Amino acid sequence: MKPLLVLISISLLSFLILKFITGSNNFLLSARIGMSVMLVFTALGHFIFTDGMALMVPDFLPFKKEWVYLTALLEIAAAIGLHIPQFRLLTGWLLLVFFVLMLPANIKAAMDHLDYQNASYTGMGMQYLWFRVPLQVLFVAWVYLSSIRIW
Repeated sequence: MKPLLVLISISLLSFLILKFITGSNNFLLSARIGMSVMLVFTALGHFIFTDGMALMVPDFLPFKKEWVYLTALLEIAAAIGLHIPQFRLLTGWLLLVFFVLMLPANIKAAMDHLDYQNASYTGMGMQYLWFRVPLQVLFVAWVYLSSIRIW
């Protein structure tokens, strides 16, 4: 829920600030700014809640904490890449892949009743997916419409 609030509120705030400064409606830049801030926000969560997020990593992968740190760094790189015109398209496509690849970790977390903030197995369970799956779809659509699709 927090990433969604960050995404929407920063996008709206960016839109209003850009409208005030430039006088134009720059929806796409506002959406990319919102996504970038959301990505940095979630990356910080990887550093703060490393132990809990490591529990989300599939069992067949070794070095679970290192995967958590790597995904945090990838999110930060993507947040930057969305604002470099030469890398925007590639960053957008890689983010789509990233969001799709993260879905199994979220499914595992739901199945295991994981509470990643406390690194415990006292989370919401499968009902978590009723929010998380549509959220992943929203993230994919957001990136596609703001960074990949040529308007």
